[in-house]
Amino acid sequence: MTFERIVENFIAGHHLMRKSDSVLVALSGGADSVALLLVLQKLGYKVAAAHCNFHLRGGESDRDERFVRELCKEMQVALHVVQFDTKAEAARNKESIEMAARRLRYEWFSRLRREHGYGCVAVAHHRDDNAETFFLNLLRGTSVRGLAGMRPRRDGIVRPLLCVGRTDIEDWLAQEGKGEFK
Repeated sequence: MTFERIVENFIAGHHLMRKSDSVLVALSGGADSVALLLVLQKLGYKVAAAHCNFHLRGGESDRDERFVRELCKEMQVALHVVQFDTKAEAARNKESIEMAARRLRYEWFSRLRREHGYGCVAVAHHRDDNAETFFLNLLRGTSVRGLAGMRPRRDGIVRPLLCVGRTDIEDWLAQEGKGEFK
């Protein structure tokens, strides 16, 4: 079965989204999120993208933003971009930089979803991420619910790539002529 069919069957099997929905794709510029945007568009979903520049990796953060802007222009996909002063936000709220970035990102996605009427926000977590989450939760002594790993759908967030691994994503991108992520 092809990569596209695996993802399409997973979306249908978990009722993640409808073709009539507009889907906001969280687009970091990495292989996983690029594959998510490409495969959803290829499957016929109406997609837009959202990119957060957290300014945590110096020039790399700005290069990611430029790449995302160019990709969306080439694909004719609407793009929303936000700039965050993540370090200042973390200090202000006395939280880790990782927690601040996560909170800022999901609050912004939720706001975009409401303001623009997106049916859901698609994030690029894949099977390998889910396994990692399971083991981290196990080490932390989580409840049975935590041992279930990431859910395919929760609070308007969907994870259409939980059915594929990182190698599957990289192989598919290479097949699609987007192998520069390896």
